[in-house]
Amino acid sequence: MEAEKDLNQITLRGTAETAPALSHTSHRERFYLFRLGVERLSGNRDALNVLLPERLLAGSRVEPGEEVEVRGSLRTFNNRSGVGARLVITVLAETVVPSDLPHANQLTLRGTICRLAPPRRTPLGREICDFTLAVNRRYGRSDYLPCIAWGSLAQRCAQLEVGRRLTLEGRLQSRGYTKQYPDHSEERVAYECSAMALEPEEGAARGV
Repeated sequence: MEAEKDLNQITLRGTAETAPALSHTSHRERFYLFRLGVERLSGNRDALNVLLPERLLAGSRVEPGEEVEVRGSLRTFNNRSGVGARLVITVLAETVVPSDLPHANQLTLRGTICRLAPPRRTPLGREICDFTLAVNRRYGRSDYLPCIAWGSLAQRCAQLEVGRRLTLEGRLQSRGYTKQYPDHSEERVAYECSAMALEPEEGAARGV
């Protein structure tokens, strides 16, 4: 039986918090970045970075306060500037359209576990398990996505091993934290994929 291909899909519905601003140029195409605010059922709000190719910008109304739906995939790159978080996760948009539907944050990933931390507990006693999922894309490149599982899912995740393939369904979330330095502190934002469901692929783990 042929192994399933890697998968990287996300659908977001939320409120544009910033106007698109030029981010960079790649292969002669400009890309613009804006921040999308997505409400959770808990009342918390995720502030997510969306990367918009210029060809989509012309036909999309993205202004602060506008409700939009974004469909695309996750992209990662390492920030070597020394300012802000080291790992930056953005949503590369494939479509952006107006929306009057409730806010949504639906993520599906299929890839290979390339790092698995020992399970731990929060100060309130809830069990969590952190891992990194490597998801291949075209042209031989991969995205290494930080993931987190909670409760019973964390217990299941802890039984897996590096090299195991799995499918994750969940959401992309943002989390603020304070980075402490010897002479000052800095407020930062971390991004991670929060698992709502995990389906390991049958069979032995693969080497990575």
